[in-house]
Amino acid sequence: MTTTPLADLLARTVPPLGYELVDWESSPRGRLVRVFIDKDGGVDVEDCAKLSQHLSRLFAAENVDYDRLEVSSPGLDRPLRKAADYERFRGHEAKLVLREKLDDTRKIQGVLRGLDGAVALVETAAGTVRVPLDAIERARLVPRIDWRKPS
Repeated sequence: MTTTPLADLLARTVPPLGYELVDWESSPRGRLVRVFIDKDGGVDVEDCAKLSQHLSRLFAAENVDYDRLEVSSPGLDRPLRKAADYERFRGHEAKLVLREKLDDTRKIQGVLRGLDGAVALVETAAGTVRVPLDAIERARLVPRIDWRKPS
């Protein structure tokens, strides 16, 4: 996440309200502001509405110039932004895109096995790959949906 006055404001505001600030983005000239939040157990529509109302009042008080605010969950393909995400989602499948090739590829998909210092451990079909966190351009969870009805 980029450090800007808006980023700092969101980082100071969202966690004390009980939500994790996963990410945020704004359109050119800040006309649209999108905020992605999470919490243990996931977020629902009421969480998004509650935070949207709070941020609307805060943005008015802080003179944040925008036209539209969207607050939502990060989705099933949640981005992995912080080192702690690689521990939190240990056992989940993820796709990583690297800044430069590692073992002749820039894309790695496998099951997260946590961290070893500043290195993500990813179990692939070829074995466990060690990926330095600073080598990761972007990473997302791979959604798993079981369409079978419970018996």
